Amino acid sequence: MNYKINPRNGDKLSVLGYGCMRFGGDSLSSSFSGAFDPKKAEQLIKSAVENGINYFDTAYVYAGSEEVLGKTLQKYGFRDKVYIATKMPLILCRNKSDLDKYFAKHLERLQTDYIDYYLLHMLTDMKTWNTLCDWGIKEWAAEKKAAGQIWEFGFSFHGAQDEFLALLDAYDWDFCQIQYNYSDENYQAGVKGLKKAASKGMPVMIMEPLLGGKLAGKNLPKEAADCFKAANPDISSAAWAFRWLYNQPEVTVVLSGMNEQEQLDENIKIAENAEVNMLTPEELDTFRNVKNIFNNSYKVHCTGCHYCMPCPHGVNIPACFTAYNTRYAINKGQANLQYCMSTLLNDKPSYASLCKKCGKCEKHCPQNIPIRDTLEEVAKEFETFRFKFMRFGTRFFVRKK
Repeated sequence: MNYKINPRNGDKLSVLGYGCMRFGGDSLSSSFSGAFDPKKAEQLIKSAVENGINYFDTAYVYAGSEEVLGKTLQKYGFRDKVYIATKMPLILCRNKSDLDKYFAKHLERLQTDYIDYYLLHMLTDMKTWNTLCDWGIKEWAAEKKAAGQIWEFGFSFHGAQDEFLALLDAYDWDFCQIQYNYSDENYQAGVKGLKKAASKGMPVMIMEPLLGGKLAGKNLPKEAADCFKAANPDISSAAWAFRWLYNQPEVTVVLSGMNEQEQLDENIKIAENAEVNMLTPEELDTFRNVKNIFNNSYKVHCTGCHYCMPCPHGVNIPACFTAYNTRYAINKGQANLQYCMSTLLNDKPSYASLCKKCGKCEKHCPQNIPIRDTLEEVAKEFETFRFKFMRFGTRFFVRKK
């Protein structure tokens, strides 16, 4: 296994981290229902540690995940050999007292008295951060660190790039976690956010390296898969995706939700051969060709420059277009998930139908995209009865600021 040193504290972190959201479940729903085999999860954790993986990422809202991770680490005496990352469920927090309530539950479930890497889960905007500051989150974190209950304090992100950049400057974070893969370097925090975080000396943990499995195996669009195969038939589509990330010096740990022993074995082998700047010029050309294949499948050629933002009516225009493109270039299910996470689970709703057709955005778009008409198409595509039901639910489950 290859490792990277956390420049802030000297921790030796495996470049491959174990994403514990699904834990052997075969779908996203398993992470929220706990519908996975704990025996299978135990064996996967054991195999991962024995093969050098020492970073495990879980969260309060991943049903059953913290419990099985804590139980397994205790059973095999692995606690001191690994770094546990878990997350405060901001979506459930209503006041300052909830911080201690949920933190105590983490410790109980994980059977530990400290958390190595602690994140604020889905911190997506400055308004949420300011509310947390009013609650005393900075002082709370300082107290936990002084008591040895938290070693490193960071946040995971699923919002707009400008909000991510602002959050980086709002506090002296120890690390952060972002979604990042070769299919869209400008999505959410994007490459700009990655580089800024790294410039601050922050370890950056990467989630969704395979876009929920959509960039691997039979899920990858055939034309893209054929392009990779023509370049090197001995490298799997998953390996291409991981190698693209490992190639970048700003990437610290790549998280992968490995549900089968075969996936675990393959990803370990890839990580063992991971090096910064490992890709040849020819391989970089292959990625450019694959990206062109995705681009040619896109319905709207938005570059994510954000010149159209902010929308006076609150629409997250780049996020809407990213999900719309994912729908046609990669996978409808992944697109629906992106759309909901980007437009519903933030400080304020930002979905396409909020557009009032004022036209301010179009005056600033360097690509001359007919934004108003396109947003109307986006709304027709995504804002189904199911979406409207979820929108109604977020009024009760997303914390009011």
